[in-house]
Amino acid sequence: MADKRLDGRRIAVLATDGFEQVELTEPKRLLEEAGATVDVIAPGDAQRIKGWDVKDWGEDVPVDVQLDKADAGRYDALVLPGGVINPDNLRTDEKALAFVKTFAQANKPVAAICHGPWTLINAGLVKGKKVTSWPSLKQDLTNAGANWEDSQVVKDGNFITSRKPDDIPAFTNALIDTLAA
Repeated sequence: MADKRLDGRRIAVLATDGFEQVELTEPKRLLEEAGATVDVIAPGDAQRIKGWDVKDWGEDVPVDVQLDKADAGRYDALVLPGGVINPDNLRTDEKALAFVKTFAQANKPVAAICHGPWTLINAGLVKGKKVTSWPSLKQDLTNAGANWEDSQVVKDGNFITSRKPDDIPAFTNALIDTLAA
């Protein structure tokens, strides 16, 4: 992993039930190892959200802050894990979309992996952006005006996107590099 430090940095991870287990837990672990404080933020009043682990339900993860109480201004970056269920629910949640838009408008890093860019589409943030994602989102992103490419990590301005769990080390390194710059 990157040897850069993120001491004093705060990162929000926006997720709900059905997030791809490793796409939340592994970037969170790596960012914390780099010195960042990472808060899991979720809609509703749940104290825990349940992951999806490849083909079945995975582990629960504690929710640090409910979305209604989250202040985007307290965070230096946003991570959007994938899975199919998680972003499909977040992209129809107006409060989640407003939270994501706040990061983009403040030109803070927004990092989305796998199906996570679905939320960026509904937030109206991908038009003209170079992105990647899980391959099945290519048409959705293209239809929304994004320029999709099949790469491990794509960085365009404050947006960092990756395709799949195998890309997590590069994905997390790109975010660390961006925040440590």
